[in-house]
Amino acid sequence: MIQTVEEFKALVKNVQESKGYKNPIAFGVCRVDVSQLDNEKVLQATYPLINWNENFGSAAVFMDALDKCGIKVDTNRNEVSISITYDFVKHCMDSFSPYISEAMGDAHKNVQVIIQLFQLLLDDGMKEGEFRLVFLFDDASCESVEATYLKLYALSLAKVELRSVNLNGAFGALPNVAWHGNTPIDLDYLRINEIELKLRNEYPEIDFVDKFPRFLQHIIPADNTRILDASKVRFGAQLHAGTTVMPGASYINFNAGTTGSVMVEGRISSSAIVGAGSDVGGGASILGVLSGTDGNPISVGQNTLLGANSTCGIPLGDACIIDAGLSILEGTKLSISADQLSKINEANPKNTLSGNIFKGKELSSLNGLHFRQNSMTGEMTVLRSTREIKLNAELH
Repeated sequence: MIQTVEEFKALVKNVQESKGYKNPIAFGVCRVDVSQLDNEKVLQATYPLINWNENFGSAAVFMDALDKCGIKVDTNRNEVSISITYDFVKHCMDSFSPYISEAMGDAHKNVQVIIQLFQLLLDDGMKEGEFRLVFLFDDASCESVEATYLKLYALSLAKVELRSVNLNGAFGALPNVAWHGNTPIDLDYLRINEIELKLRNEYPEIDFVDKFPRFLQHIIPADNTRILDASKVRFGAQLHAGTTVMPGASYINFNAGTTGSVMVEGRISSSAIVGAGSDVGGGASILGVLSGTDGNPISVGQNTLLGANSTCGIPLGDACIIDAGLSILEGTKLSISADQLSKINEANPKNTLSGNIFKGKELSSLNGLHFRQNSMTGEMTVLRSTREIKLNAELH
């Protein structure tokens, strides 16, 4: 058993200097839910704590404990998932010994995980394969449920920036399941047992069917973040403190979200990002990379308003407005008068425009644009915005 902090540091140094060792980019212990038909098929992975480019001392302790259990971690693989045993937990307890008395609150959270696992072993035992230690050594395409969930946690906990991790393969890695509360149920299990379950009145109430759980099934939001309908935010979304997500037509997909206090009453599609102080009006829609943007992800700047039932198909800068009901796409033809163009150029000195008719794509990411439609002629126009978009501070 390690007795002192100095001994602990020496152990970590020895492990990190050993042949084949590599710091993981991410790691964590998760509890897995498996199929009701196949114990090898993982349906969900729940992490009480994830580490992303941090806490490498704990990673070294975990690898040392695995080594003492006769398990060698192949650091050349992109991702590794290993079932936790009693011996592993005991070795970790011995190594973390100098910190166990201090492990509470925000202090030594990886130690807290091991303490809780040890307590579970003493109280209830532990099913084989129920808890797993997962390492990511490269940000490659997703291969397993455990690694995919680790990346989704990193996004929703703001450990990484939106659009910064590789989610290729995620849809292939995650099974489509029925969700009953926080419990995933294999659809094949329901099909095979449908007659018996229904006759016994034991057929579960299914809340939804999807590969992804909901944000609130895994994430505790900030105190001033409000989500009025849990179904409106998918796990893997990122909500900055102060964001309000109203019910109705609102929705935030995975790998999308907000970077400040935002009012969301419309749809923020996958890979779309909305800046602080902006308002996504009722039924408004920000297109995703698969819905009309030629694969270009959309960012909406700060203090910008997307009017009710509008469609945003281009990136917008700060202080922009799209009037209610308008659809602004990359190919939308827009007219700008000479005097308004001069004011727009003044607000965007690095992107001087010339001409009278522009495609929406040519106006991407500019500040201070107000998109309007002439109700008499139907002409789509752009003006220099003169309105200040300001959210109600008491609501955010």
